[in-house]
Amino acid sequence: MNSGAFDPADAVADAVAGHPNAWIRVDGAFGLWANVSPSLRYLVAGVGHADSWATDAHKWLNVGYDCGFVAVRDAIAQRAAMSTRAPYLMQDHDQRDGWEFVLDSSRRARVFTVYAALRSLGRNGVRKMVERCCRLARRMVERLGAADGVEIMNEVVLNQVLVRFTAPDGSDDDAFTRDVMTRVQDGGVAWMGGTTWQGRAAIRISVSNWSTTEADIDRTADAILRAAAR
Repeated sequence: MNSGAFDPADAVADAVAGHPNAWIRVDGAFGLWANVSPSLRYLVAGVGHADSWATDAHKWLNVGYDCGFVAVRDAIAQRAAMSTRAPYLMQDHDQRDGWEFVLDSSRRARVFTVYAALRSLGRNGVRKMVERCCRLARRMVERLGAADGVEIMNEVVLNQVLVRFTAPDGSDDDAFTRDVMTRVQDGGVAWMGGTTWQGRAAIRISVSNWSTTEADIDRTADAILRAAAR
């Protein structure tokens, strides 16, 4: 999740083939949505070999924060792992009860907001949104990467950008990078979180909002560079 990189699913599946107790799980919080785009689909080649997928709806679909879903090849295994047994719980083995497939027995109807987002956007709308966000992430890289003292730490293949700054006075680059992030957050133009990757501090930029524009990216890049120049 730091870099937005993709594991080679085909190679992973080949490596575990023949192991009866192996279980391949794809954490596709952002990444599985690459499949909606013909130009990005190669990134998820082979995920069909996985035993389960997990992804978030609260990111690119912009619905409530606690909206996510899984797809599991073996529904019996999912039910056995998640279902709770108690004398007062009514179980119907002929019908699917949602509470038997998740950890929480009581929850609000999150599915309606996910359904509404998908129905409103349609397949083409989701594709356009994903492709646009990825394009805007690359625009952010172009704007920040051209400045002195800025390091783009990852290969930007989707919508994740990791940025690090060199302290102009030769002091602690980690502390300076975190200070730049705090200044941007306090400035109110945009919000982005921090992380540590490969032992070094970084600012983690995820472009996923449906309303983000090129002007927003340029304004945010300017705010970041101003914070670094102070």
